[in-house]
Amino acid sequence: MSVAVENFVKAVYKNAKRTNDTKPGIIAKELGISNAAATDMAKKLAVKDLLHYEKYQELKLTVKGNQMALNVIRKHRLWESLLFKMFDMSLHDIHREAELLEHQTSDLLANKISEYLGNPKFDPHGDPIPDKNGIITTTDTSFTLSKANEGKTYIISRLMSDDKEFFDFCAQHGLKYGNTITVSKQFIKNKMTQIVVNNNTILLNEDFSTIIYVNENQSKNVQH
Repeated sequence: MSVAVENFVKAVYKNAKRTNDTKPGIIAKELGISNAAATDMAKKLAVKDLLHYEKYQELKLTVKGNQMALNVIRKHRLWESLLFKMFDMSLHDIHREAELLEHQTSDLLANKISEYLGNPKFDPHGDPIPDKNGIITTTDTSFTLSKANEGKTYIISRLMSDDKEFFDFCAQHGLKYGNTITVSKQFIKNKMTQIVVNNNTILLNEDFSTIIYVNENQSKNVQH
């Protein structure tokens, strides 16, 4: 399959998970192509039994299309994990390089990378890595930082962005997958979240607090 096909199927899959909005116009915007090009691609992929297409309706992947998307995502996230471990590259840079490498990677190489890394369940962004059968074996219990409770401690579980400035900010302030933070204040009216990380107080606006995902730090929040 071509790079364009794999990227289209992957975009449909990720948008279905993220916003449940998979109309051709949304996918077009995501991929930086025209609405007409997205509709044309959707029709072609419907013929290939990769998705279901109906005019003005959401695009829905077939079993075959879903499997393709998960296979590409697996390779992408394995490459991110390998590049991060070997070269300590930034989260933005590993994403950019993985976008290129995912399309050139055989299933054999993907499995070798996974074995070398110890078959990781998550990539450096905190996104789950499908196994070799295209199955995500982890349960996602995370929620956005904007919905976290004041006075509680959390562990960062996902950083859902492709933006360089966001990742630069996160790296500068110790906001990375697995790190612990405490929510000191939720400014509900102004949609801002104040957190403490590494003894530093940071005020985040909604643009950031809705793409940083966390899980409760059970050990820190236990009542004695």
